[in-house]
Amino acid sequence: MLPLDFTVAIRTFNAAERLPALLDELRSQQHTDSIRWEVLIVDNNSTDNTVEIVQRYQADWLPICELHYVLELQQGAAIARKRAIQEAKGTFIGFLDDDTLPAPDWVAKACEFGQTHLTVGAYGSRILPDYEIEPPPNFDRIAHYMPTMLRKHSFRYDSHRRGMPVGAGLVIRKQAWLDHAIGAQIIQGPVGRGFALKGEETEALWKIKSASWEIWYNAEMSIVHKIPKWRLEKAYLMNFLKVIGLSQHRFRMLRYQAWQRPFVFPLLLVNDLQKIASHTLKHRNSEDLIAACELQFFIGRLFSPFYIWTRLFSPEK
Repeated sequence: MLPLDFTVAIRTFNAAERLPALLDELRSQQHTDSIRWEVLIVDNNSTDNTVEIVQRYQADWLPICELHYVLELQQGAAIARKRAIQEAKGTFIGFLDDDTLPAPDWVAKACEFGQTHLTVGAYGSRILPDYEIEPPPNFDRIAHYMPTMLRKHSFRYDSHRRGMPVGAGLVIRKQAWLDHAIGAQIIQGPVGRGFALKGEETEALWKIKSASWEIWYNAEMSIVHKIPKWRLEKAYLMNFLKVIGLSQHRFRMLRYQAWQRPFVFPLLLVNDLQKIASHTLKHRNSEDLIAACELQFFIGRLFSPFYIWTRLFSPEK
């Protein structure tokens, strides 16, 4: 069987209330008549009626696009993504979260970009936030961690300073991922609605980029990220930024060759200590929530190598 052009892969967990809006947007995608595509839902062991919602949509789905459902019992974002890649029939796989809504032409724009950029291994979407409540003052300083991505012009990730695209709205070339990104990952991503080391897709994207595939941001692909009020509360934000900080060591080291890492490591530690000191001095009399969140990130980043090493060499491993 010939591969399809495109697979939309959705990892979902207890999202029966959110899933219909996403499926409605996919069912009404425009300019897809010439595209061979499918929608694949990976249910990450939900305990609500997600499967019944999917079955209802399957009974009245698009004639030119199949809607598939698979159950992945082991929870974890990286695990669900791996299962999606195994099941997907598309040359390109576009990942949507169950709290995102694609623009009416997202599938068409995503497929077009991959087919016209022959050396691209992965590319991210523009991510527009839809906040349930007004964010705290100065929230724009940490909004990109939610994530949001508002840049209006496309670009190639040609420098480590640009980072990597996030998982929401990410499109990968399946074969590039299979050739270079499959294998053990230290960063496994969130489990259910809980916390784990975050940014699991970044580790894989660095491997693809190291194999000379290009990584892009495509501003013509747009999704809306719905952010509930509980994700803007102080306790959540403080813990969220700490976890992101604890994930940073792995990503930092991937930017350097193996022989460079022993020399870079102490420099990064010194830089982190300086960053914590200057930030603390600058905001010592401030009650700014965002400044407190930033400090949690810097502290987490300082302890990140030791935290990850502990996880790697723990008896459970």
